[in-house]
Amino acid sequence: MQRKISEELYAEAKNYFPGGVSSPVRAFKSVKGAPLFIKKGNGSQIWDEDDNQFTDFCCSWGPLILGHNNDAIREVIVATVANGTSFGTPTRWENKLGKLILNNNRFIEKIRFVSSGTEAVMSAIRLARGVTGKDKILKFDGCYHGHVDSLLVNAGSGLVTFGVSSSAGIPEAFAKETLVAPLNDLDAVEATFKEHGNQIACVIIEPVPANNGLLLQHRSYLEGLRKLCTQYNVLLIFDEVISGFRVGFEGAAGYYDIQPDIITYGKIIGGGMPVGAYGANAEIMGNVAPDGGVYQAGTLSGNPVAMAAGFTAASQLLEEGFYANLEQTTQDFVAKIQSYCDNKGYEVHINTIGSIFWIAFSKDDIRRADQINPDSMEKFKILHAYLLDNGIYLGPSGYEVGFISSAHTTEELANAVDKICQGMDLVHQ
Repeated sequence: MQRKISEELYAEAKNYFPGGVSSPVRAFKSVKGAPLFIKKGNGSQIWDEDDNQFTDFCCSWGPLILGHNNDAIREVIVATVANGTSFGTPTRWENKLGKLILNNNRFIEKIRFVSSGTEAVMSAIRLARGVTGKDKILKFDGCYHGHVDSLLVNAGSGLVTFGVSSSAGIPEAFAKETLVAPLNDLDAVEATFKEHGNQIACVIIEPVPANNGLLLQHRSYLEGLRKLCTQYNVLLIFDEVISGFRVGFEGAAGYYDIQPDIITYGKIIGGGMPVGAYGANAEIMGNVAPDGGVYQAGTLSGNPVAMAAGFTAASQLLEEGFYANLEQTTQDFVAKIQSYCDNKGYEVHINTIGSIFWIAFSKDDIRRADQINPDSMEKFKILHAYLLDNGIYLGPSGYEVGFISSAHTTEELANAVDKICQGMDLVHQ
């Protein structure tokens, strides 16, 4: 495929933006070539500036569960923009989306809209600290929660360690307020609570860890976290920026039927527009300003264009059978690729939940970040390059997951299966 225009645009972009991009993974540093500059999307298809066409399994990193350029979402966006783009005031659309979500979600009683998943997590952490009067937080190695200072940390050298900053510009004192534990190890969590429980405000976890591979946890592990948090009076935060409205309308909380104390959302509830949210029961949310002393504000929070798009998207997700059908479609897609790889004897395992999948070049049951072999990313690099040349777009990193939307047709998925299987043959030559 010709990529001349994308390459020229990237060369120009490097004069304007760090690394030529507005978000690091877009720079294609983990794969081959210059990033593609996308100019159009429709259904499951995207087109780059060189007019190459791709079946898209990135879906804007997850939110486009209805595909690109959904007719109803586009029409309501255009109609809303005709009345203005932002007012910094309450709007009817904010009420409509809030009511729709709360009426169909057993796990939260009040919600606050923000402008991104990172902002939602930042606000949830502040809320947990404000409610408990405690400062420390416990996160898990392999879970990503946006670029919040206290969460942009890695594990140190012990089983459970104080955080070590994974970014320049974060004071060591901030990182030291964060404890980091391995996933899939309740004993480590309990030991941490016994030592630091009177200082820990909250535990935050992606109940479906999907930012560093798809590190699916057993239901019993998540239930164990819930019990430990209750026992030690620590709030449990589910970061559902990816899993929320993706594995079900009630997200992973509903999928596993586990009640967290606070939930963060993002991605899908904007219908493709920038949005995030956090919610909890009425008592906890009563601590948020102006009702309580935990301050959080945002000029663009509840923006009418994002709210209108989100309401229109969420309404479609509530159609009977939507999630069951999409999960079955995803399982069928994954099963065909897995069967091919198994028959060939390839060291490949594809994890999947809901409409999310992740290709791991290993036969191991990977549930922790330290079980991922960094060398396997070289195999993904070969696969990614082959698929790009053959009209299939995956996120440009082997640690990123793929998404299937309701817009992916049977024919498009069958073609993608063929291309991925051919790519596997190339990888394993």
